[in-house]
Amino acid sequence: MPSAAERTRTLVQGTCSAVLLIPGLDPARPEQLVPEARTVGPDGDVFLLFPADSPAVRIATHAQDDELPAVLELADVAPVAVPHRIRGRAWLSGWLTTVPGAAEPGKAMVRLEFGEASVDDLWGTERVDGPAFAAAQADPLAGHEAELLQHLHSGHGDQVRSLRSLLDERFSWAPGDRVVPLALDRFGLRVRFAGATGSFDARFDFPEPVGDVHGLRRAMHRLFEAAAA
Repeated sequence: MPSAAERTRTLVQGTCSAVLLIPGLDPARPEQLVPEARTVGPDGDVFLLFPADSPAVRIATHAQDDELPAVLELADVAPVAVPHRIRGRAWLSGWLTTVPGAAEPGKAMVRLEFGEASVDDLWGTERVDGPAFAAAQADPLAGHEAELLQHLHSGHGDQVRSLRSLLDERFSWAPGDRVVPLALDRFGLRVRFAGATGSFDARFDFPEPVGDVHGLRRAMHRLFEAAAA
C-alpha cells in the first residue's frame, strides 16, 4: 500500500483542490487563496504560484523575515459520481515566504517551508514528517487517474461489476446495486459497492505495483480475467 507520505505527496502534486489558509486573512473570498500551480522542491518545501496581487503574496511580502504560519489544505474528490465523494484531505503546515524572480510578470511564487503534515483518506489518518515527505514520490498514475476511472465506469462497467465474483461468498448481490470504481493507484483498484442495505469499499490489489499506464492495462486485464474465471 502507499505510505502516508506518498499519499500526501500525490495530493499535493495532483489536481485536487487546494487553498492556502493564513491566520489574519479574511476567509470570505477563499478563491483568492487558491494557488494556480503547486510544485514540491527537493527539500520538501511546497512552491505555490499566485497572481502578483494575491493577498497571500502581499502578506508574505510584508512579513519579510518574520515567521508567517500558513496551512495548505487539500481536498480529494472522486471523479466518478458516488455518495460521499470526498476521498481524502491533507494538511501541510509551515511558514510562508516569497520567492522573488521565480515567476513570470503578473505572477508571484511563495514558498511554504514544510513543518508538518497529516492525511485523512480511504487508508486512514496518519501524520507525515518532513524527511518522509521530501523522500516520497507521487503516484505515477495520479495524472491519469480521473480519466482512467471515468473510462472504467463508462466503458467497462460490466467488467467492473464482475469483480464482485472475487469477494467473499457471503456478499449478497441485488440487480439494482451499483458498482463504481472509486480510486486507482499503482498498487491496485478500489471499488465501491452500493445497494439498498448500505455500501462498502473493496480493494483489489495488483500482483505487483505498476509504473505506467501500459503496466496498468496489463494488470487490469489480469484482474478481469481472474473475475471471469
